[in-house]
Amino acid sequence: MAFWLVKSEPDAFSWDQQVANGTEPWTGVRNHLARNHLKAMRAGDLAFFYHSNIGRQIVGVVEVAREAYPDPTATEGDWVSVDMRTVGPMPVAVTLAAMKADPALEGLALIRQSRLSVLPVSASHWQHICRLGHWQA
Repeated sequence: MAFWLVKSEPDAFSWDQQVANGTEPWTGVRNHLARNHLKAMRAGDLAFFYHSNIGRQIVGVVEVAREAYPDPTATEGDWVSVDMRTVGPMPVAVTLAAMKADPALEGLALIRQSRLSVLPVSASHWQHICRLGHWQA
């Protein structure tokens, strides 16, 4: 199993909408590296749901329910989407500021490549962030 972080601006698509929908296609990714991350996802992989721009915090956990398929919102190119299923809310939101200040999260892709909308998370970083957010898997 691999771990990921997916970002969404809450005024465009929020955690509350993800929860209400249960399973949602993750569409609209138009960066080649982020697209490659989507292609690498496997059913059952887990991802942190991160509110970008507004809030800048991890607010929940989702699971890859369907592996990469052609993005129905793309009019050209080799863009893909995956389906994400709601797993649960992060009991304590983990802010970007807290992650940047934590030496245990040195090298976290979110800090190194903050503009990417889909990022890998190492197992050790995943476990540490889960502890910070009081997430019980």
